[in-house]
Amino acid sequence: MTVVSNKGIILKETPKGIPKVDEHFELVHRTIDIENLKLEENEVVLKNIYLSLDPYIRPVILSNPASVGKIVVGYGLSKVVKSNNPNYKVEDLVYASTANIGWEEYSHFKSDAAFTLKHVNKELLKDTPLNHHISLFNVGGLTAYAPLMSIGEPKEGETIFISTAAGSIGQIVGQIAKIKGLRVVGSTGSDEKVDFLLNELKFDAAFNYKKIGIDKGLSKHCPNGIDIFYDNVGGETLDITIDHCSRFARIIMCGMTSQYNITNPEEKYKFKNIDKVFLKQIRMQGFSAPQYKGTDFEKACRRDLAEWVRAGKLIYKEDVSVGIENVAKGFVDMLNGKNIGKAVAKLSD
Repeated sequence: MTVVSNKGIILKETPKGIPKVDEHFELVHRTIDIENLKLEENEVVLKNIYLSLDPYIRPVILSNPASVGKIVVGYGLSKVVKSNNPNYKVEDLVYASTANIGWEEYSHFKSDAAFTLKHVNKELLKDTPLNHHISLFNVGGLTAYAPLMSIGEPKEGETIFISTAAGSIGQIVGQIAKIKGLRVVGSTGSDEKVDFLLNELKFDAAFNYKKIGIDKGLSKHCPNGIDIFYDNVGGETLDITIDHCSRFARIIMCGMTSQYNITNPEEKYKFKNIDKVFLKQIRMQGFSAPQYKGTDFEKACRRDLAEWVRAGKLIYKEDVSVGIENVAKGFVDMLNGKNIGKAVAKLSD
């Protein structure tokens, strides 16, 4: 193997709002000599196939001053091309169990970091697409499934409302809820996405919040109240939805995308309906997907999602950016709500 390209994306400076492709990211041209690279004990070299472009990267990684000048990292799926680690053989397909796959064509994993890599399930891979293993059969699927079941405790006939319903997590939550016999309502930011939710995912109702607003949308589509709210947005959307929640409703707090790009604490949304959480005896709980690792919820998640995908009961739509050159654009487009489904970048075959 000769010297090959290893282009990567570095963070040029910490964004103060939504990042801009040319202002905050830089494509750096590098090479890697895989054949002559000497690996220390337990080290591996990966060829990155897919990168997962997720909202959490904005508040967790891009807000950290220590990230400036370094390759941006996240979740991804890769192939082992060189190994000095007995747990990983050349050609093994692996994914990162923590967010440490670089936005680069190849990644050199040191000995400690290598142990965060997990093998792609070979049996599951036989009849499921490889790209589903970046998120659906990994952290994304667990993020949707486990809190819905453990916090939401869905019951047949209940009504669930999902914000950012056409996104990577919302699309999974809504379909699981339909399978469980719930009435599913989603909000999203375009008529095209509303069409996707209604006609492809078969939601019971969906609306474009940019046209009619959250309050009017919920008044129309949830006249009898909301039993479960799976929230990806926070801020005013959460506040308004609390007002529409039924007694004993469960609110699952997955994300706060409306607040991620606000750097001045004084500009954060101030809640008006928070008192109704105790007046209505609402349970409102946040979570972190890793808390479900190794639990019965994780086992059930993998079993059920695989069964539903094989049976055609669950559709998983992805919005794919192709090439390392388009990773930053794909990420920024996702933050601006231009994606339908899970935003990913494909770097290689």
